Formats: sequence, structure tokens, C-alpha cells
Amino acid sequence: MTSSEAASQRIPPFMSLGSARADATGSIGTRMVSHTSNQPKRVDQTANFHVSRETSPTGRATSEDDFDDSSPIASQLANETKRRERLLGRRLPRPRRTRILTVANQKGGVGKTTTTVNIAAALASAGLQVLVIDIDPQGNASTALGVPHHAEIDSIYDVLINDFTLADVVAKCPDIENLYCAPATIHLAGAEIELVSLVAREQRLRRAIDEYVRHREENGEERLDFIFIDCPPSLGLLTVNAFCAANEVMIPIQCEYYALEGLSQLLKNIEMIQKHLNSDLVVSTILLTMYDGRTNLAAHVAADVREHFPNQVLRALIPRSVRISEAPSYQQTVMTYDPSSTGALSYLEAAAEIAER
Repeated sequence: MTSSEAASQRIPPFMSLGSARADATGSIGTRMVSHTSNQPKRVDQTANFHVSRETSPTGRATSEDDFDDSSPIASQLANETKRRERLLGRRLPRPRRTRILTVANQKGGVGKTTTTVNIAAALASAGLQVLVIDIDPQGNASTALGVPHHAEIDSIYDVLINDFTLADVVAKCPDIENLYCAPATIHLAGAEIELVSLVAREQRLRRAIDEYVRHREENGEERLDFIFIDCPPSLGLLTVNAFCAANEVMIPIQCEYYALEGLSQLLKNIEMIQKHLNSDLVVSTILLTMYDGRTNLAAHVAADVREHFPNQVLRALIPRSVRISEAPSYQQTVMTYDPSSTGALSYLEAAAEIAER
């Protein structure tokens, strides 16, 4: 058997802490994901896997009894089990009004898109109504959510430039109930130039979101609880539109030195937006990503960020994870690709913190 044939026949275990059906307050429960072709899709409440392939040396689910309880792996498994037990049965409150969060950092490769789609998926799995707006021309968030975004698709570009409504372009995520996406296409690459000559160029996304919220209300659709805007790694007009549309900023920070250098410049730009365009904007959330507990550098960066932003930094840390990196190649988030993984557990914890703030 060739390696490609072996890969196509691999069937991973799936366990989710999300709820297949939840009431208005949202609840984190347990569910099983089945799949067609090579992609896990729907949910069935019949499995009890406790270990990800990520932490299993044999590539299959393994119980704690298979290890000496004094080993590092057994210690890690015991810790993850306790973390999962704290999440099971926890009810996530609905916000009093729609929370709009822009996920931004002008430094690339810090986990903006990964954070956006996985936090959104975790909240939607708990029964909350969530919309992801992808304004990155690369369209990576659209890919991860399984939403088509080729050049012929109506997209957020048409909303910003051609005065389409968000209702015209929003699509449902095929894997997760209550999760929606306004996709990005390659046309966004030229939108920065086209926006320059338009009236109220900084406010176009905000107006589109306000209109979409009214549209849902008028048509008897359930109110959105969260809107996440995934930004490109730059501070151009697309990102400015995102800042003007949101009332909160979430900043993913990679646990490396260069990430700290870029943070100060980002905060200066946010201050300018607050002063001139959106006085309601606040930096509400900072999430530490790609954390490697084996290195002193990661610990020092995390300590420095927590010292300077004690109220904004989440307790949850997102570790370096193979499963998180693999999920987009299957057009999924890690929440459906391998929900028993350490990465999925960490994003569930982060989502719960955000919802309870």
C-alpha cells in the first residue's frame, strides 16, 4: 500500500466537547463526528475517546491505563482529562447584544485566521449564533470553514465595493450548525485601491453589518451572538474597515520576541482609530498562541505580555499543534478535524473565557 493510499484510509477518532443541539444559553457537551469521503462532517453522540492521535504514539486513541502513571505522557493525559471535566456541562452565556470582534495583528503567521475560525467553531458548537467575516484576500478562513470562495462567488468584496448586502454573500458552514461565513475572494487583493475613491470608505463594512443585523431581525432569524472579522496581516483600508466595524479587538500573539515588537505598533494604530473613527473600540482580548512550554523564551514572552496586559490576556494558552496545522488541508477547523486533540481543548477553553467575560 502506498503512503497516499494509507493516508486516504486513515480514519481518526473524533470526540467533541460541543453540543449537537443547545438551548439559547449554550452548553458544552459531547458529540461524535462522522465523515463522508475524507472529511468528518455530522455529529452523533456515541463515542468516548479521551486521547488525541496527537498525543498517542501509535496513532490511535489510547487510555491512561496503557501508561505508567509516573510517565510524562500519563501526567499530560491526566491534566487534559481534568481540563475536559471542567468544560463538560459548562453553559456559555449569550451576550446581551451582538459582540463584534476584529482579530488583528499586522505581523503574519501569529495565528489570526486559525484563532478566528476555531474560536468561532467552539462558540457555535455550544449553540451560540456566530458569523465569521473573512476580509483577508487569501481567503484562509473561508477555506477552514469549508465555504467556497473561488473568483465567481459573491463575496465580501462585493459588499465593500459593489454595495451588495451581507445577506447576499453569507453562507452556512457545512460542518457546524449555527456557524456562518462571509467569504473572501482574490478580488479583495485590489480592494485597497478601489476603496480609496469611495465615499465613507472606512465605514462601509460597519454599515453592511448594521444592515445585516436588521435584516435578520426583520426576517425573524435568531440574533447573532458573535461576529468575528478576520483581517489581513497589514494595516490598510481593509483592516481599518474592520476596526471601524467592531467594538472589540482580539490580538493573537505568538510566543516569540518579534511578536512583542509588532504589538506596540498595532496598539498605536488602534489608538488612532479610537481617536478619529471609532471611539467605542477597545482591546478586550489577547490570546497567546504557538506556546511551547519546553522553552524559556515562550515562558518569558507569556510573562511579559501578562504583566503589561493583566486584564486582557486569556488564561488559556494555545500550544503548537500538528492537528491545528493539518485541519485546514481538510477544509475544517480543528474542532471537527480532531476535537479530542490538545489544540481543540485549548480553543474550547479560550472560547469559554471569551463568552464569560
